[in-house]
Amino acid sequence: MRAGWEQTWSGVQRVLVARLDNIGDVVLCTPAFSALRASLPSAHLALLTSPGGARAAPLLPFINELIVERVVWQDVGGRLSQDPEREWGLVQRLREGHYDAAVIFTSFSQSPYPLALLLRLAGVTLRLGQSKEQDPGLLTHWVPAPPDALHQVERNLHLLEEVGFPIPSRSLQLQVPQAARLSARAKLSSLGLAPGSPFVLLHAGASCPSRIYDSDRFGRVAQLLKQRLGLTSVLTGDSRDAPIVANVAAAAGGAVLSLAGQTTLEEFAALIEAASIVITNNTPAMHLADAFRTPEVVLFAGTELEEQWRPRDTRNRLLRRPTFCSPCYSFVCPYHMECLDIPPEEVFSATEELLAAAPPT
Repeated sequence: MRAGWEQTWSGVQRVLVARLDNIGDVVLCTPAFSALRASLPSAHLALLTSPGGARAAPLLPFINELIVERVVWQDVGGRLSQDPEREWGLVQRLREGHYDAAVIFTSFSQSPYPLALLLRLAGVTLRLGQSKEQDPGLLTHWVPAPPDALHQVERNLHLLEEVGFPIPSRSLQLQVPQAARLSARAKLSSLGLAPGSPFVLLHAGASCPSRIYDSDRFGRVAQLLKQRLGLTSVLTGDSRDAPIVANVAAAAGGAVLSLAGQTTLEEFAALIEAASIVITNNTPAMHLADAFRTPEVVLFAGTELEEQWRPRDTRNRLLRRPTFCSPCYSFVCPYHMECLDIPPEEVFSATEELLAAAPPT
């Protein structure tokens, strides 16, 4: 670490790491979590995250404690009322944790200062964050934000590197519990897939409609995989994806099996780990496949910049049509989803090419 930094931080015992976003955002923090664990091996690491992000916790071997909170400053849907008592409750919760340091991870469009204020009120001595705006006195260690287009993994690592933490690995790091592997295998067997049988994982849902590839086309992709390669497709998704999954299954005409709504996140990760290839929208499945080095074809809508989120370590193909409106950051497309106007044959060809390039086992 840089001179003076190790002397300041090497003695901390209870560290709060904050990423108040969804599963994928937490997964993209894993190289940073790993770096903190490597530099502070005896420290207690507590993760403060959202209810969605908390679902990733069983896959994180670096974390000792989980704190789940839905915060008003990141309430995109406007579901939370303005309630000062709720915010004071979080301050008290943080004070009771006796954390002596905090690292606030944010995306390119977020500010660390709302949480930094609460951490200061809670008496957390060391507070690290990065922002485009000069620190108003809420952080003890302020890092100027990197360019917006930087990949989100690198943004997280930039925060640590700028203050001297060494980075052992820049790759995503997850650990699937063995019990989840066994239960996922049992669920595949219940569908008629023998252990070790190749399969394609199709993840047809997404967190917002503007990222979802057409269900009929997804079904046609499954048909092509079955007809031309003899590969079975396994549909996955949350319970909220049920209508989409039903439409894909109907369009596939028997070419798919479904585990949608039937897996925990740990089992879902185990399925991705075991799949021959993943075909997905821009969802956490994309990041999980990257972490497990499973080849993937991503139907990447124009809602975000590819360079901020794309997979980096596994063989992949990102499919998207250039559009004037990208990146739109919209939950619902105001046009006709032109960015995902991709014929099923093109998706199949990209899948076939990646499978053909697979290293021998």
